[in-house]
Amino acid sequence: MSTSLRFTTSDLELLPDIDGVRYEIIDGELYVSRQPHWHHQYVCGKAASVLDAWNEQTGMGFVLCAPGVIFSPKNDVVPDLIWISRDRAASLSDQAGHFRGAPELVLEVLSFGAANEKRDLDTKLHLYSRQGVQEYWLANWRSETLDVFRRGAAGLELAATLGGDDVLVTPQLPGFSLVVSRLWPPSFRSGAGSAEA
Repeated sequence: MSTSLRFTTSDLELLPDIDGVRYEIIDGELYVSRQPHWHHQYVCGKAASVLDAWNEQTGMGFVLCAPGVIFSPKNDVVPDLIWISRDRAASLSDQAGHFRGAPELVLEVLSFGAANEKRDLDTKLHLYSRQGVQEYWLANWRSETLDVFRRGAAGLELAATLGGDDVLVTPQLPGFSLVVSRLWPPSFRSGAGSAEA
């Protein structure tokens, strides 16, 4: 009989604090990732900018990059980006500034490598689905596509895969729209000859 080591939130306090290293726990399994490619961060920044502009107009919530979300001692993650309504933020925030429940919207930028892709496409999708996230956006800057998962009868379900000049609208964010091609680094846009603009 084999047993595997299971981690909890309290174990994170014992791990070394190293610049550029992110620790997450999902179902008791420890995930360690390095600082991502700058294109990954570019997508996060663009998404945050567009969401924040909409949020400034509506005042409905908060756009946060890499917040701590602790669903349970065995499920402690750091999504790339979230949008959380004011009411949920107030009710789910703990004294340490972490959220103890699901934000309405989570964005993850697909990380390179088979293990990282499995974590974002499978493990995190199932975790966010179980925990009550209403919408999960998975951005892939390599293929310039955005998978949009929305809550359905069975949890989070793929609602659309968007690319090019497709426009993302969502019932979660009334009046919000995003031309998906705005997310990608300029040098990777179709027909873009330089990194300017």
